[in-house]
Amino acid sequence: MSQAVGNTALAYARVWHHSDAKDRVLGKLAERIAIVLMGKHKPIYDPREIVDCGDYVVVTNANQHSLYPGGLKEIKYKDMMSKKPDEIIRKAVSGMLPKNKLRERRLERLRIFEGPDMGIFQKNILKRWEDGTLKSAPPS
Repeated sequence: MSQAVGNTALAYARVWHHSDAKDRVLGKLAERIAIVLMGKHKPIYDPREIVDCGDYVVVTNANQHSLYPGGLKEIKYKDMMSKKPDEIIRKAVSGMLPKNKLRERRLERLRIFEGPDMGIFQKNILKRWEDGTLKSAPPS
């Protein structure tokens, strides 16, 4: 009796996830985004990183995440928050991804919006996170 576990086209399909950054701690939010971008939440994840099986992530309300910057060294958090709030999340996620050739490709699957409106990406969302847990999105 043979049962294929994992290596099917459906297992490798990329899903769009939505995360609301409002009142969420930056480090925990970035950690969860990095896990989904790498595909560690899937049963087919391979730590040797032969195949990139990560999903897409859309983050909204980037200008409203909580004020716990952690180890910020160069630019003051308040200055960056007023100029480019989306860049704060992008740099935090980039720091949590492995430093290899797949890093840039994974960051291309991350979309960050300052406000609650995500435009055309609204139709792509299949899963939403509330406080770091993965749930299916309600039908629209």
